[in-house]
Amino acid sequence: MFLYYALGVLLISVIIGVVIYLLTPRTFETPETVATSYDEWTEDGILEFYWGEHIHLGHYGSPPRRKDFLEAKADFVHEMVKWGGLDKLPRGTKVLDVGCGIGGSTRILAKDYGFEATGITISPKQVQRATELTPEGVSAKFQVDNALDLSFPDNSFDVVWSIEAGPHMPDKNKYAQEMMRVLKPGGTLVVADWNQRDDRKVPLNWWERIVMRQLLDQWSHPSFSSIEGFSEQIAETGLVDGDVVTADWTQETLPSWLESVWQGIVRPEGIIKFGLSGFIKSLREVPTMILMRVGFGSGLCRFGMFKAVKAKSATSTKEANTNEVVNV
Repeated sequence: MFLYYALGVLLISVIIGVVIYLLTPRTFETPETVATSYDEWTEDGILEFYWGEHIHLGHYGSPPRRKDFLEAKADFVHEMVKWGGLDKLPRGTKVLDVGCGIGGSTRILAKDYGFEATGITISPKQVQRATELTPEGVSAKFQVDNALDLSFPDNSFDVVWSIEAGPHMPDKNKYAQEMMRVLKPGGTLVVADWNQRDDRKVPLNWWERIVMRQLLDQWSHPSFSSIEGFSEQIAETGLVDGDVVTADWTQETLPSWLESVWQGIVRPEGIIKFGLSGFIKSLREVPTMILMRVGFGSGLCRFGMFKAVKAKSATSTKEANTNEVVNV
């Protein structure tokens, strides 16, 4: 009898969660809507409880293997460091983490590699929480900033780093331009992002358009770029030395989606900690995570890696505009 009762409660909860999911999309409107969404996710603590200090996917190896959910997230950071060649850089290297969340990656870059790391996010609550989580003596600091209009001067950082921030950017060209602008000549840009298939080659079919619409609307995403498209946008900044290097880490990160759902099952203490409202809020995210698994598993979405070196003779757009004004 108890089993039937439990299944009934679960079914009702699922129905409620799906209804809330459909009735309360978090459609992108302005960067402020992104900030509000992350403020809410940070303030209630549910996302941190289940995902830890890394609000990004994990790396499960190639080929993927069973791994602890939180360990895989930390491993992702180390794998990205190696892929970008950053493990060869000296201590004291100045790094900008664009879209730092609550600072998990920024702290690893500071603690494990000795980098002087600055994390920026558009969410004031994330900055507050990232600062709270950072121990004294760790060379990581955080501030509110807009990735499309960075407050730093040209040529400020040896490395610019970003994980899964691109889908929130309404202007991908400006996103690429600003990251390359604040990078020092000879410095390295390393980006990891959710991407969609290049629809210039294979257009999205009817069901893919429906899935993609939900992936955009539910998590405040204006659009996904393709790996090919964003690499072209980085190159088109005119600030790149040589080619933009790309890689596809879809298979390495794919287990993260169902593992995220599984965390809610194997860690029922979250229901006690956050109560019924927290349970419903968590349940609301399940359809999106399942759709993400469908998208990345079917080839509709891809997990892209990007690496570029700034040309030593590069002149940024802001520098060029300033020079034009002076010449006039």
